[in-house]
Amino acid sequence: MPAPLSFPQPDLPPAALALRQEVRDFLADNKPVGSHYTQSSRAFSRKLGERGWIGMTWPAQWGGRQRTTLERHVVVEELLAASAPIFYHWIADRQSGPLILRFGTDAQRGRFLPMIARGECGFAIGLSEPNAGSDLASLETRAVRAADGWKVSGTKVWTSNAHIAEFMILLCRTAPRDENRRGGLTQLIVDLASPGIDVRPIRNMAGQHEFNEVVLNDVFVPDEMVLGIVGQGWGQLLSELAFERSGPDRFLSAFELLVRFVDEVGPEPSEAQADLIGRLVSHLWTLRRMSISVSRMLEEGDPNLAAAIVKDLGGRFEQELVESCRALQPAAADPDGPYCRALRDALLYMPRVTIQGGTTQILRNAIARELGLR
Repeated sequence: MPAPLSFPQPDLPPAALALRQEVRDFLADNKPVGSHYTQSSRAFSRKLGERGWIGMTWPAQWGGRQRTTLERHVVVEELLAASAPIFYHWIADRQSGPLILRFGTDAQRGRFLPMIARGECGFAIGLSEPNAGSDLASLETRAVRAADGWKVSGTKVWTSNAHIAEFMILLCRTAPRDENRRGGLTQLIVDLASPGIDVRPIRNMAGQHEFNEVVLNDVFVPDEMVLGIVGQGWGQLLSELAFERSGPDRFLSAFELLVRFVDEVGPEPSEAQADLIGRLVSHLWTLRRMSISVSRMLEEGDPNLAAAIVKDLGGRFEQELVESCRALQPAAADPDGPYCRALRDALLYMPRVTIQGGTTQILRNAIARELGLR
């Protein structure tokens, strides 16, 4: 039988509780009206950098503030709950920076991490491909040896932030595919201003430009921009996934709709509405406790199993939230009011949550393997 999985619950220290109020006060004075966390504001990111709220856990040597993962969790929670426009620095802070900190050279750390921490450098992640689908190991983007570097050709798709980011961490094949499809993969730090790169917008159903297709045609990447060890990219990627999958963004992206639903039904909800609010809030609180637990685990290793479970449950929670709110409160007295706007936005946004960061099927396969069930 597999070992039982647990989510030890750390107590938030007094410093984290005080920080929560500090962030709320800051947001009351600085958050742009009508924003969302998937929107980008370089000016807002720089303000967060000035407060030391990007790269919080990194060593001071590399521009960080050496705060705890629980303190960072509090800051992220508040920014997401307030729908602050953090997407410019979001990927860099959440996973690219930690990846460079763990696997990068000192030269790479010194170049990129302080810029990220100041809110002055955005990153994209070059993973998905048009013909690879969820089977990432079948990717076809290749890097071939050139003088003092590599020439990269291929196409990446659904690449968030590529149109506004300065750099992209690209997973590509540097050795021929053999029986081990996950071997021969390497991560490169690609300057998105390099010749040979074409960033093509992909607009979502809401008409927003967040995704992109990135076409690379003989793009030169110097040797000093190889991240980690050539051929070990798959293992490095797996260590990155816990940062991507376990954070509060996996269950707070539709939080505004829950708040608006409670406001809309008012102090005398129907029995069904009251039951729904109780169920959603209890699920949200459980997910939050699990995510906080994973934040502490990140200080000690790669909690990939726990992170995958949080991501899977969070995606299902958000989709249930949207469908349930629509079923029990499909309209409002003001069709242009805050509840209807939040419901419309969430309906258009939610189909993606069980795809991004790993599809539900891929996640559950990984969870089953980790638990020894297959």
